[in-house]
Formats: sequence, C-alpha cells, structure tokens
Amino acid sequence: MPVQAPAFDSVEQAKEYLAAHNVKYVLAQFVDIHGVAKTKSVPVKYLDNILTAGAGFAGFAVWGLGMEPHGPDYMAVGDLSTLQVLPWQPGYARIICNGHVEGKPHALDTRNVLREQITRLAEKGWIINTGLEPEFMLLGRDATGSVRVHDSADTLQKPCYDYKGLCRNAEFLERLTESLIDMGIDVYQIDHEDANGQFEVNYHFSDGLTSADQLTTVRMASAEIARDLGMICSFMPKPFSNRTGNGMHMHISMSPVDNPKANLFNDDTDPLGMGLSKLAYHFMGGLMKHAPALTAMCAPSVNSYKRLVVGRSLSGSTWAPAYISFGNNNRTSMLRVPHGRIEMRLPDSAANPYLATAAVIAAGLDGIENELDPGKPSDFNHYEMSLSELHEHGIKVLPQNLGEALDALDADRLFEEALGSHFIREFKELKRMEWVEYMRHVSDWELERYVDFY
Repeated sequence: MPVQAPAFDSVEQAKEYLAAHNVKYVLAQFVDIHGVAKTKSVPVKYLDNILTAGAGFAGFAVWGLGMEPHGPDYMAVGDLSTLQVLPWQPGYARIICNGHVEGKPHALDTRNVLREQITRLAEKGWIINTGLEPEFMLLGRDATGSVRVHDSADTLQKPCYDYKGLCRNAEFLERLTESLIDMGIDVYQIDHEDANGQFEVNYHFSDGLTSADQLTTVRMASAEIARDLGMICSFMPKPFSNRTGNGMHMHISMSPVDNPKANLFNDDTDPLGMGLSKLAYHFMGGLMKHAPALTAMCAPSVNSYKRLVVGRSLSGSTWAPAYISFGNNNRTSMLRVPHGRIEMRLPDSAANPYLATAAVIAAGLDGIENELDPGKPSDFNHYEMSLSELHEHGIKVLPQNLGEALDALDADRLFEEALGSHFIREFKELKRMEWVEYMRHVSDWELERYVDFY
C-alpha cells in the first residue's frame, strides 16, 4: 500500500502518522546551489522545532548560500505538506524545508528563488506545470577504480529500449519505481535509454515546485537503492565520451490558478499546426532570446558541455540540442513542440531543478511581457546541415563550454533583475571557480599526447 502522507491539520496528527509507520527520525531537507540534497536527522519528538524555528545549519559549510563563518545560522523551516515516509529508508521520513536567515526567507535558497517566480506567475493568475525526464546511468568501478557500466552484458551499439537490458536491471528499477509510487509520484513507464547502462523513469507532470521537489526525491531514492545493490546511480551529464549523455528534458505548460487542469499553451486553431497559443509562442520567444544565458543554469557543470556538442551522436540519435531553435516535434531543436506544450531539451540531469525552473519562468515571462516572437519553426534535421546553412536560417549555436555560458549570463541582465543580483553573483563566482579549476587541470589525454611529443 502507498505510504504517501495525507494532508495534516496539525503537528500532532503528523506525529500520529509517523508513529503508525514506525518512523523515529525526520530528515530536514533542502538543496545546495548545485541541487544536491542536504539534511539533518531529527528525532520525531522535535518535529515541532523544524516547523517553527527550523533546523539550524552552518550556512557557510554549504555551497552557494553566500554565508560567512561569523554570520547567523541558516534555518531550514519545514513545509508540513511535504512530510513523507521514505520507503527505501525504514524508520525515516523527510520534510522539505525553505531556508530562513534571521527570520526571513533566504534569497540564496534556490527553493525560495523558485517560489518567488511562482508568485510572479500567480499574480497574473497562472500556474506553471512541468514534467521532468531525468536520465541516469547504473555504473560501478572495476578493480583499478575506473568507472564502468555496472551491467557487463550491456554492450549493444544501439541499446535503446533493449528488453534484455531492462530485465537484467529489473530489481533496481522495480524498487525505485515502487518507492516513488509509494511517495505519490505517478510513474507511468520505465525504459532502457540510448546509452549502455542508461535508464529513464517517467512520471506525470505537476506544478513547477512539486516537480522540482519530486526530482530531488528521485535522485535521493536512486542513489540509496543503487548503493544497496552495489551500484552507482549517476546523473552526471556525460560519463562516457562515446555514448549518449544524461538529459533532463523539461515539458512546460501553464494553467489558470482557478482551473489547474486547463492548458493555456494549447490552441488547436494554431495556423502553424503545433497547437500553441499566442501566450505559448511569446513564452517560447523569451526562452529563445535568453537561451545562451539559460544554458549556464540548465547545463551547469563543466561536463554538461560534452553533451551539448555540435555534430551527430555516435549512436546516431539526437537527444541533446546544440542549436537555438524550435520545431514541430523536432528533436534536433532546443525546443521541441509536442502538440500544445513546449519541451525544453536543454537541461541535463545535473541541473538544480529549482534553479532551472526559476530561470525558465523568468525568461518565459520576459517573452510574454514584451510579446517576443520566437521566429519561424525549424522543421528539419539540424544535424544534416552545415553551420553556414544553419546560419542562413538564422539558427545560432548554444554555448559550447561553461565559460561561454557564463559569459552569456554576464551579458544578460534579466536574471539578475528577476532572480536577484546577490544570488546570480554567488552562482557565477562558484561556476567561474569550477571553470578555472577545469582549465588548469592536466588530463590523461594531454599527458598521452604531449609528454614525449616535443
């Protein structure tokens, strides 16, 4: 039976629920600027503290909170509606928290950043709905410590949808799926993806905040279930240079606040035949205009740009975009349009879902408020055209490394205005440091090529 928590009217009711499920500890949970889960384990007796003052953290010890050792504590204040038993961790529940400092929401907590953008939408009478599709790989290490695909039999050149590969990994996939369903995440299909050892668990869309919470839950569950089975579940964008990377396609639509089942992006009279409303086209215009800067937040690691490359995938499939364009069901575009909604193919599985969603809202709202035109759809295979031919169609290339993406974020003032200058400055400083460290690193490739060359 599902163990999803009901809506609680009081903390006493919540404690009764936890006692009925033999829960002794509650994890006060939030994420750092990278989207990595951070927790404190709190005995159930002190649940009240999480809901009032909050669980205290030394904020300077967490990436991206912008705090100093001599400053006040970062207080993670629990959202009671998110209290849930963890099926993969007997005796434990979790509660998702919003960060506060000195009694006020902390501007560098990415869940707070997203909540502010959701409030901007709500003021216009809108809700954003997102469906996130995180891909991951089941890996391990050999006797030398080198990373490899855990399933040694998974060697097909084109393993996408492979029945045998799915069956060999059924124990992990079933445990993960059943855990997510128990937590109210509506999983509707599981498949072997395009790379060896790569899988995807699809679940239905939700409002943007719930989707980001759910993605964090997926990562937490995947990591612990894999570890229990002697595997590594990796959301790294591109573990292997010769295989497809791990994307996190984001399906986007909007609804009226008073009718969450309606789709404001859908218009079956669309003359272009894509089923999009003017509102959706303007939203897409914002995504197109701000795409280079968006890349820094949707593809936030050095490794992300091994996925966003110009040229065909070695498997022959085109799952990652390199070009700023949109098209009708076109998987070679940054924005694919399944009828009546937008699929943004830019984010990868390393993206912080709160930050990526907040940035998408900010860009989309700019498109709506300024009635931006996304241009003409590009309904052709981009990978069969040269860069000069694409240029003739007005199609530009996405940033091809983290440094370029950060330069684009420097040049685009929208995100400082919408997400906060303090937050964007902290994000850029951390990412610049990551980029510099990478550029100074001497790789095995360099040693093999140059150590005895000159």
